[in-house]
Amino acid sequence: MRGDRLVSILLLLQTHGQMTAKELSERLEVTERTIYRDMDALSGTGIPVVSERGKNGGWSLLKDYKTDLTGLKESEIRALFVSPSIHLLEDLGLTRTTEEARNKLIASLPDTYRKNAKDVWNRIHIDTSSWRKQKNKTASLEIIKEAIFQEIKLSITYERADGETDDRVVEPLGLIAKGDLWYLVGTKQNGDIRNYRVSRIQSADLMDETFERPKGFDLAQYWSSSTRSFIQKLPSYEVNVEVSPKVLSRLTFTGRFARVLEVGERNGPSWIPVTLSFDTEEEAKGYLLGFADQVKVIKPHGLKEKILEMAEAAVSFYQGKE
Repeated sequence: MRGDRLVSILLLLQTHGQMTAKELSERLEVTERTIYRDMDALSGTGIPVVSERGKNGGWSLLKDYKTDLTGLKESEIRALFVSPSIHLLEDLGLTRTTEEARNKLIASLPDTYRKNAKDVWNRIHIDTSSWRKQKNKTASLEIIKEAIFQEIKLSITYERADGETDDRVVEPLGLIAKGDLWYLVGTKQNGDIRNYRVSRIQSADLMDETFERPKGFDLAQYWSSSTRSFIQKLPSYEVNVEVSPKVLSRLTFTGRFARVLEVGERNGPSWIPVTLSFDTEEEAKGYLLGFADQVKVIKPHGLKEKILEMAEAAVSFYQGKE
């Protein structure tokens, strides 16, 4: 925390020119005594902070001194100023903090780079929410965040995929945002690391017990490995179809879990061969039936007859037949 505060002092002095110890303490929410100790620390590292006494006095940096942030390359500056996902920042309560950090970084840049940084912010915006946004937030998110940073064990009530709930003790290691969903990565009592969808955590309580994070644990590396393992274990039911050009672009916008593996060259004037993958045959039947006469099944053999049976059952049902 102190290292972050020292950087903040440098950026504030560089932006405002001169500030009193009182102004700095109010900005950084520490005591004036702490600010004086921080100034001694900065001076001890060779940074030229100077103090001017008197009514209009205060702390400042030696004239023409600039922090090393000006050594950033233009591509690095662009990377820093790409707009983050606003709704994920809102979930974490970091929207305002991020904006303040961005403004401090802009103020620290030399004039030649400042405009480019602002241009990036205005020209690239990242929105990870879906078109039909679902409410996946939970009141437990704040408690989970506190437990992660304080390294406190959590007692959670968790809803399983089958709808049943159970109570668990978890050592929370981190939060992962996947699309617009949050996942808690935590260690079970037996030492296994597992992922928990935050929207399924019905309640979370801090326990009176801390824990030690696994040595060398890397959250991003773990998630990458976990994701690969999950994908490899997914069941797969592959289907070859021919698709009308009218619906080709809609194949991945149906709300169903279908994966387009391959799109071939147009076969004749109106059909395009496509290879699709589903988790199960049941998912494939419901998905393909929804396209009516715009998609025709080529393989596997026998799937056409099963879809026809579903269609006949639907017609019979809506005509009032048993």
